[in-house]
Amino acid sequence: MIELGLVGLGKMGISHFAIANAHPQAKVSVCDATGYVLDVVKKYTGVETYAEFDELLARPNLDAVIIATPSRFHGPMVRAALEKGIHVFCEKPFCLDWRESEELADLAESKGLVNQVGYHYRFVGAFREMKRVVDSGAIGQVTHVLAEAYGPVVLKPKGSTWRTKSAEGGGCLYDYAAHPINLLNWCFGVPETISGTILNPIFSADTDDEVYSTFTYPAGGPSAHVSVNWSDESQRKMSTKITLMGTKGRIYADRQECQVYLREESPALPGYGKGWTVKYTTELTEEVWFYLRGEEYSAQIDHFVRAVEARKSDGFNSFRSAAETDKVMGRMIADHKGLGEEAPRPVRQTSTAPRKRFSLFSRR
Repeated sequence: MIELGLVGLGKMGISHFAIANAHPQAKVSVCDATGYVLDVVKKYTGVETYAEFDELLARPNLDAVIIATPSRFHGPMVRAALEKGIHVFCEKPFCLDWRESEELADLAESKGLVNQVGYHYRFVGAFREMKRVVDSGAIGQVTHVLAEAYGPVVLKPKGSTWRTKSAEGGGCLYDYAAHPINLLNWCFGVPETISGTILNPIFSADTDDEVYSTFTYPAGGPSAHVSVNWSDESQRKMSTKITLMGTKGRIYADRQECQVYLREESPALPGYGKGWTVKYTTELTEEVWFYLRGEEYSAQIDHFVRAVEARKSDGFNSFRSAAETDKVMGRMIADHKGLGEEAPRPVRQTSTAPRKRFSLFSRR
């Protein structure tokens, strides 16, 4: 049984709490700055509650923490936990400053601590199958990729949350585009060049609502186009999809299914014939002990808990891989501003205990 603390009881924090609190190998305590939230959680679940992050970190025998606070607080809170020798799961995006992301990856690795970032799409069965098919070589050389994400987040000019403030959440780029970019990194590594980046506001006054960019990869790799818009009310909820074109076929993958077209059967991919084969997430995903929002959310927490139990990480969804995603986004900002490959260092949030900010409504 591991002692697991969770900080930030907004939408994602509540989801993570429900999942972790049902895990057979975890005993959970929570931290939030809003008193009535803590009162309700304690009344109906009986877990230990804390109003201050430092108090949570001082909990006897605390093994690990899940950080689900607004993005600008991730860096200092992750650092505070690592410095106390505590394993960390952090929601995405990791940090708004990719240099800070790299420093924290170095720190976690130097201390041998389990570290994971919440890029849950890597736990979706259809995207895992997409990666397996790409790696098999069955569709030949991948020549081009279209990486998309759309959803109805900002649909009018009035009103704002921390997500729509550039210094708080990083806008559509860090909140939405981070997902398809992370999937591209997973399949092909970091791009060699980034060009034509557009970070355009539609309704927001302080940040981007749509993101477009073109990536190229080293010789033999594909080109990729990123197309993301969180002001798209034609979508009921966030929709992330990847389309890959290859010399021997193509793949289309989203949350629900992985469609593969092969020009010819491939011995590297048993079970796939010539033409179209469709496999659904339901048949590609292992059962989880607790279902909330999707199997992938439980699967990623289980992966973290098991790694903490073993005191060893396999590097999947690690701080290092998240730092690579953060750096790609930093390069996109630089390209958009015409600054070349080096983005200026953003102003950091230095407080390790963002008091009175972890409200029930502070997370997605």
